[in-house]
Amino acid sequence: MSLRMSCAPLQACTARLLVADDDAAVRDVLSELLCAEYECEAVGSGEEALSLLEASDFQLVLSDLAMPGMSGLELIPRVRALSPDTLVIVVSGSQEIESAVEALRAGAFDYLVKPFDLEHIRFAVRRGIEHQRLLAAKRGYETYLERMIEQRTEELDGALRCCESAYRMTLKALVAALETRDLETHGHSERVVRFSLRLGQELSLSEGQMRSLEFGSLLHDIGKIGVPDAILRKPAKLTEEEWVRMREHPSHGEKILGGIEFLEGAARVVAQHHERWDGAGYPSGLGGEEIDLCARIFAVADAFDAMISDRVYRAGRSYEAALAELEACAGAQFDPHVVAAFRRVPRQEWERLRRSRPASSAALNLRRRAAGAFRQPGAH
Repeated sequence: MSLRMSCAPLQACTARLLVADDDAAVRDVLSELLCAEYECEAVGSGEEALSLLEASDFQLVLSDLAMPGMSGLELIPRVRALSPDTLVIVVSGSQEIESAVEALRAGAFDYLVKPFDLEHIRFAVRRGIEHQRLLAAKRGYETYLERMIEQRTEELDGALRCCESAYRMTLKALVAALETRDLETHGHSERVVRFSLRLGQELSLSEGQMRSLEFGSLLHDIGKIGVPDAILRKPAKLTEEEWVRMREHPSHGEKILGGIEFLEGAARVVAQHHERWDGAGYPSGLGGEEIDLCARIFAVADAFDAMISDRVYRAGRSYEAALAELEACAGAQFDPHVVAAFRRVPRQEWERLRRSRPASSAALNLRRRAAGAFRQPGAH
């Protein structure tokens, strides 16, 4: 019959130990040796040891190797599975190297041979408890580091969002200032951003591509800074020489944004937004998939906005007429896949995006200030 014995220390326990051995004399010796420093439980079989481990926590198990029923070798993996943090020290009468190797491979922390030296037992237990304490400290430190990294990451993400927001506000102010040079296109950049992003969503663009598309759409005409007002605002047909100057604005825009790493993808949209699928566009005559995908998306969004917007010399076209024109130009001016994506978006969504207004009052104020700067005499 299996025996069970409990021995509690006279002072506060630092760890709980479980002794499993079918030899009552061995159980008594080990319990008396260790109960002065630890809280000890002693049982006479592997099955009893597992029952206790299921009911409460133990930091360390001292187990015989050869016991009736469940052997110590069978007990080791069961202990590890039930309580991964619990260490097992095998105390065995077998002096065969193979037995020790087998026990250690099964997951034992140490292997001691009977008849054992009491000091060796005490040292092995202390070493096991210290090992466990160090592991717990390591896990605690890792948890602390993970929390710190998470906190710092959140702080950096917040700072990045603030910087990106400041970028957006600054760029919107710049675009607002540019649009005061051509009142007919007022609000065009913000509308075409909304149209482009909806197309990007339909085409499952990545987060990075969506950012490039957003800023590229917003800044597509930034290069017109280098185009004289006499050409930009000329009501009559441009001369060939004036057209040459006008067609330089994508290259000017690319140069303006080229040194800003954050806007590298946007710079490609700016540089290529007048290229055509058939290669007949400008400034580089790129064609097909040579043209950046975001630039191909923007070209469709830009043309749609241009067609449905009112001009001094004409009224805006209907959605149906604009869609028919896009489809007619698919494969020539526009990427057919982008036009197909445009068609998949319900008309009601395009109407809603067309009517949308910026929610930010700060953005509106920036627009007003930028417009005022161009109207005031002597403003720089």
